[in-house]
Amino acid sequence: MSYVTVKGPTGYGLMSLTWRPTPLSQQQCFDVINYALDQGVTFFNSGEFYGNNDDKVAGLKLLKAYFEKYPENRARMTICVKGSCRLDTMMPDNSKEYLVESVENICSFFPDGKLDLFEPARLDLVHPIEETITNLVSLVNSGKIGGIALSEVSADSIRRAYKVFPHISYVEEEFSMMSTTILHDGVNDACRDLGIPIVAYSPLGRGYLTGTVKSMSDIPQGDIRRYLGRFNSDEILKANFSLVELVGKMAKKKNVTEAQIALAWIRKHNQFPEKYATYIPIPSASTVLRMKENLEVIELTDEEFDELNKGIEGIEVKGWRYNEMAEHFLEV
Repeated sequence: MSYVTVKGPTGYGLMSLTWRPTPLSQQQCFDVINYALDQGVTFFNSGEFYGNNDDKVAGLKLLKAYFEKYPENRARMTICVKGSCRLDTMMPDNSKEYLVESVENICSFFPDGKLDLFEPARLDLVHPIEETITNLVSLVNSGKIGGIALSEVSADSIRRAYKVFPHISYVEEEFSMMSTTILHDGVNDACRDLGIPIVAYSPLGRGYLTGTVKSMSDIPQGDIRRYLGRFNSDEILKANFSLVELVGKMAKKKNVTEAQIALAWIRKHNQFPEKYATYIPIPSASTVLRMKENLEVIELTDEEFDELNKGIEGIEVKGWRYNEMAEHFLEV
C-alpha cells in the first residue's frame, strides 16, 4: 500500500485566506491558489477551524467552492487538513469518536468524500498518542484518509507514533528564524533519524520577519496575532526587532526581500541532511504578488547561513508563541 507524501521546496498554508478580520473575495483566493498550482506547488495545508468565530469552517467552505469551480485541479493537489479540535471551544479532543467526527466533517467538503492527509491539530493530554495513531490508521485502512501527519508534537511523541505507524507523512511545527526550538529539543533529530519531513508553518514569523509589523498599530483589530504573546504589546515587538534588522541586513546585501531571506534560511537546512531533517516551509499568501515573492527560491551561501545562525543565536526572542493556555498543547 502506498501512502501520501509531500514534496516540493515550498507548500502553501491556506489559513490567512479565511481566518482574517477582513474577508477576501472567493475569486481572489482562487487566483492565488491557481497561481501556486501553475508554479508547481502541490502541497496545501488547511484546517477544519480556519475561520473567524462566526464561521469556523470558512476554510473548508472555500475549498469546496474551489473544487466546484475548478474540479480538474483536485487531482493536482495534495491537501492536509488539521482537525480534532472542537469547533465550539477550540480545545483538542483525540477520542476515537471525535477523530471520526472530525474526519467525516472535513471529508464532507471534498468532492469524493475523501481526504489526502489528516493531522490532529494538537494532542489533548488525555489520550496516549499510540491510541490516537491506531484510531487514525483504521481511517487510512478504510480509505477515508490517505495518510497521517502530526502537529506540534515532541520528539518522544514522534518516535512513539512511528512505532505504531512507520509511514507518518510529515510533522508540522512552527519553525522560522524567530522560532528555532525544534533544532534543540530533539524534534529535528527524531524526524531526521526517521526520515520524516518537517513542514514549517509561520516561516515568516507570522509576518514579523518581513519588517511590516513594528507596533501594534500595524496589526488590524480582530487579527489573531493580537492574542499571541509575541505580538500583544509594543514593548515585545520592539524587544524582538533586532531579529528583523538581521534579516533586513542580509536582504539588502542580496537585493531580495526579507521574506525571501527568511524562507531561504529554512530551505538551506536541506543541504545538510546529516544534521537536519527535510524542511518544507508553507508560507501563507493572500495575493498573487505575495505568492510570487514566496516561491522565488533564493540561495544562501554557507557563509551567509553561518552569519545568520550566529546572529540568531545571539538574540533571545521575547514572548509566548501563543498564550499561556495554548502553550500547554505545544510540542506534547
